[in-house]
Amino acid sequence: MKKLLLMVSLTTILSAHDDHGIMEPIDTVESSGLRQEIYPVHPEIKGVEAIRFRPIGYFHTNYSASTGAPRQGILEPETKATIEIDSTYRKGLKDLSYFDHIIVLYHFDQTKTWSPTVNPPKSKHHFGLFATRSPKRPNPIGFSVVRLDSLNIKTGTLYLSGVDAFEGTPVLDIKPYLPSIDIVKSIRNEQTELELGHHDEKMITDSTFFK
Repeated sequence: MKKLLLMVSLTTILSAHDDHGIMEPIDTVESSGLRQEIYPVHPEIKGVEAIRFRPIGYFHTNYSASTGAPRQGILEPETKATIEIDSTYRKGLKDLSYFDHIIVLYHFDQTKTWSPTVNPPKSKHHFGLFATRSPKRPNPIGFSVVRLDSLNIKTGTLYLSGVDAFEGTPVLDIKPYLPSIDIVKSIRNEQTELELGHHDEKMITDSTFFK
C-alpha cells in the first residue's frame, strides 16, 4: 500500500499570500458570465501552523476523473467498491459490522485549486463555495454516507455500496452513521435545493469539476 503524507490544511510550495497574510489569486476564469478567482489548495499562511493527517486506508473503485463519479454515492446505490485499511488501524474496525451504513471522510487528492464561487455542472446558479459539495476546496475533504455490505477485519477490507470516490482516494476517517443524530428534517434546506437547482444530475462527467 502506498504511503502518503497528507497536508490536509495549509501547506504547499505555492505561496498565494503577501507579507500581510492576505491571499492573492493565482488565476481568474470566466464562467457563465461570472469572473471567478482561482487559488491553490493548502496555501502557506504566515504564522499559521499546518495540520497534518495520514491516511488510514484507500478506496478501490471503478471511478476516475476521466470516467466521472456520482454527485453523491447514494444516488447510485448499486455501485460497488472497497476500502483497504492499513494494518496499523485494523483493530479499530471491531464492532463496525453492527452498522450497515457508515460515514467516510476522505481527501480529494487530485484537487489542486479552489474558487470562492462555484458554477456546478448544469446549474444556472452561482454558489458560494461553502454552499456546495464541490471537491475544489481550500482543504479538500470529502464526506460520504455509504452502505457497509460486509467487513473483513483480518484483511482490513470494507465492502461498500453507493460510493462516489475515485480509485486510490486516501481515507482519513470512518464513523458510524447514527440515525438518531445524523438525520435532520429541514424544509428550508429542501426548498433551497429545489429552488436553486443545486446539482440536479446524478453523474458528474466534467473532469475539470474534480481538479
